Amino acid sequence: MATDSETYILFELAGTTYGIPSSSVQHVEMLEHVTLVPNAHRAIDGVVFSRGQVIPALNLRVRFGFPREEHNLRTRVLFTRIQQRTVGLIVDSAREFKKIPPQSIRPIEEALTGIAKNYLKGLTTLNDRLILIPDLEAVLDLDMDESLANSLSEVIARANAPSTETSATTH
Repeated sequence: MATDSETYILFELAGTTYGIPSSSVQHVEMLEHVTLVPNAHRAIDGVVFSRGQVIPALNLRVRFGFPREEHNLRTRVLFTRIQQRTVGLIVDSAREFKKIPPQSIRPIEEALTGIAKNYLKGLTTLNDRLILIPDLEAVLDLDMDESLANSLSEVIARANAPSTETSATTH
C-alpha cells in the first residue's frame, strides 16, 4: 500500500525550520497590525483582523520559550483551525510548501533522547535540513496550559461581542 506525501508549510522560528500540514492552515498573511488585548496570556500578542474576522494572534516564539523579537517584513501569520478555534500563529517567516512522506517523520522520543516533546510531534530531514513538526493540538492544549486556554477563550469572546462603543480609548 503506497502512502502519499502530504504538503507542509515550512516556517522559521528562532533560526529553526518547522513544518505544519497545509491542510491545517486556512491561509497565510503578512503581519500588518496586532491590536493589544488587556490581561491576555503573555504568548498572545493580541488580535488581528483577517477576512472579516477578529482572530487571536499567538506568538509562537513566546509560546515555545524563545525571546520575543520585533516583527518585520518577513513576519507571517499562519491562520490555523485548532480545537474548533481559528488562531493566527505569528512566525518569523513562512514561504515554502514541501511534500513530506509520512514515513519520513520520526517521533521526537525516538529521534532525540532527553528532549521533552511538549509541543513537538516529530522531525524529519529534507535535503539535509532538519524540520521539526509541531503538535498543533499541544500548542493550545487546555490541560497543559489552562491560563492560555482561558485567555484565548476570553479574547475570542471579547472580539466577537457586539461593540457598544464606536471609538476605543487608551489609558
